[in-house]
Amino acid sequence: MVDAIVTGAGGFLGKRLVERLKQAGVDVLAVDRTHGDISEEGMWQELPAARTLFHLAGRTFVPDSWTQGPSFMAANVLGTQHALNWCKRHKAKLVFASAYVYGVPERLPIQESDSVRPNNPYALSKHLAEQLCEFAATHEQIPVMVLRLFNIYGAGQRPEFLIPTLLDRIRAKQDIQVMDLSPRRDYVFVDDVLSAFAKAMDVPEGYHCINIGSGRSYSVQEIIDILQEAAGTALPVVSSCAVRRNEIPDVRADITRARAVLGWRPEWDLPAGIRELMKES
Repeated sequence: MVDAIVTGAGGFLGKRLVERLKQAGVDVLAVDRTHGDISEEGMWQELPAARTLFHLAGRTFVPDSWTQGPSFMAANVLGTQHALNWCKRHKAKLVFASAYVYGVPERLPIQESDSVRPNNPYALSKHLAEQLCEFAATHEQIPVMVLRLFNIYGAGQRPEFLIPTLLDRIRAKQDIQVMDLSPRRDYVFVDDVLSAFAKAMDVPEGYHCINIGSGRSYSVQEIIDILQEAAGTALPVVSSCAVRRNEIPDVRADITRARAVLGWRPEWDLPAGIRELMKES
């Protein structure tokens, strides 16, 4: 029996988590797309037993979720149910990579007990998966740790996301063109997220849902300023002042529970994380 299995091991976060666990001496099996489709039971039947399952596999890019809804539901909801069934068979713990599911927040910072109101199909699929996790923990005694990941950034992230997009334009010495400079998000550096997953390996009994963010929000304008300062540029910034569909004005995580339950807190602020990202990428 291996110590841990990581699904989604070919992705931005999964690949780095496998490396982090191996460095810590964890016997880990990396599962990626070559092993099959997570929405199909056959793939799960082929996996060996393990003590902990880190379930990171799924569809993630919000714009795609509006046009590819069935695929998101199959991967994120049905795939998670198969993961839970596998945990039940092997008496394993589950650490589930969830996402920002609160919609427009009632207050800041956002606590785990605040209302969950998904405002895009991706967030909806993650919330439905969380409900499956809570049901399994409550009624089938599967220990589950759900990590609600806020806006992750770091080297190797898909180029469609905001920080990689901005960084590409800065490195190309092109005008920085964005839709809206005002939305604020809680950005958490990938190394801090990996630390949270590693700490979550010792999942206590029951169901636990925890915010993983920095506890601070930055506007698009502030992110551009931080990137330009790190790069030593002063490129023109052009905003179309277009508000995205279902835009959320501000997002900031309350990470009190992460400190209490996991003993986790972020080590990187955004300027330091950006500098590290630029060295690595």
